Amino acid sequence: MRLRQLLDGITTVSEDLPITALTCDSRRVTEGCLFVCIDGVDTDGHGFAAEALANGAAAVVVERDLGLPQQIRVPDTRQAWALLSANWFGHPAEKLKLIGVTGTNGKTSTVFMLRQMLETCGFTVGLCGTVQYSVGDRTVPSDATTPDAYTLQKLLRRMVDAGCDFAVMEVSSHSLAQQRVAGLRFDAAVFTNLTQDHLDYHQTMENYGHTKRQLFLQSDCAVVPFDDPWSARMTAGLTCPITRFSAGEGGEVTATDVVYRPDGVDFTVTAGDRQQRVSLPVPGEFSVKNAIGAVAAALAVGLPFEAVCHAVSYMTGVKGRAEIVPTDRPFTVVIDYAHTPDGLEQICRALQHGLCGRLMVLFGCGGDRDRTKRPLMGAVAAKWADLTVVTSDNPRFEDPNTIIDDILQGIPSGSPTAVIPDRTEAIRWVLEHAEAGDTVLLAGKGHETYQIVNGRVLPYDERQIVAEVLAKRKD
Repeated sequence: MRLRQLLDGITTVSEDLPITALTCDSRRVTEGCLFVCIDGVDTDGHGFAAEALANGAAAVVVERDLGLPQQIRVPDTRQAWALLSANWFGHPAEKLKLIGVTGTNGKTSTVFMLRQMLETCGFTVGLCGTVQYSVGDRTVPSDATTPDAYTLQKLLRRMVDAGCDFAVMEVSSHSLAQQRVAGLRFDAAVFTNLTQDHLDYHQTMENYGHTKRQLFLQSDCAVVPFDDPWSARMTAGLTCPITRFSAGEGGEVTATDVVYRPDGVDFTVTAGDRQQRVSLPVPGEFSVKNAIGAVAAALAVGLPFEAVCHAVSYMTGVKGRAEIVPTDRPFTVVIDYAHTPDGLEQICRALQHGLCGRLMVLFGCGGDRDRTKRPLMGAVAAKWADLTVVTSDNPRFEDPNTIIDDILQGIPSGSPTAVIPDRTEAIRWVLEHAEAGDTVLLAGKGHETYQIVNGRVLPYDERQIVAEVLAKRKD
């Protein structure tokens, strides 16, 4: 590709050089490439610009004058990286209907429900999210909720080449702050909710919410919950159409007359003067909220009401989201990704429906992340659980006992609590103490199959741990 074509919509240059590759990693500089200098969390790419040119880069993109030959100055290299990536892959998003989902909790479930709904309606759909990236029938595990701009554009290109009609994707606050989705135009943007998370990065809830709002400035339609206090801030000043949904009264698309079953939920979908009774084969109150948000998004992009309601019955659960682990025991084991106070409360509330015995909640908090949510999660567990087991969850470089001490600050004195730092030992203990009718919730890991300890990513699948423990348990 020629340099001027690559810089289209970004800036102009006098010399039109041939460009062989695009990179922002100095270790991947090759002859004739364009090197983009990004000031990251740990390193500043500007410090490698001269080296990149010496190693064969045709030019470098910079935010400030480095006094180098073949430097191209732009106001924001993160934004430039996203726009350059789109140019490099031929603007694949323009050939797709693009739906973005943002919020603290419910993004993954909503995206999976949307994909299943669209596929049931006959479309080929690509997916990008926390659990996996999918291009038609091909699926690979994801390494980020929203990947870096180059990887994202490459993924969208593959979707187009595979004949996808839609791309549905989770859009994280980090990706918005770091301009990973800059230049993309979404046919619809869905907001699920906003509760405390990532304050180690955003510092305040106001900053967190303001960052999320950026998605709606890039969208042709906003789909937001009627009863979330942050919805008004997300949509303030928007000129695009706004659809409000609710699991109850209020909004343009609603789910009412809800009946909970152990294996799902029945409810009535109402959109304007149209109504349809549906059966969702995914249990829990939060599943209704996610499903009606997905319904509202599908209607917003033009799908027929009858087809959308029909598709609800074909939705399935998501790995690590209210996932029931198969056992031959008289108690239930559930794995869920809940790692925020609101997420933990939502899954605990959902499990109260049909509960025959005790609710036993095992969880920890991630190290080197928002410390302020730790006591809040402790308080939520103590509120809902008959027994709380506090343990480790990706301690990273922090001392697990320090994290546990923070959690315990929120658990009232006298609340039934066990503290077992080793997560495997904690799982063994709680399963050994589970009785007939009890429900054991393993919260925090969800779809993850690893544990991060002292910088090492160790294999760790709770499904396997549960199977091994129960195989040794003597009843």
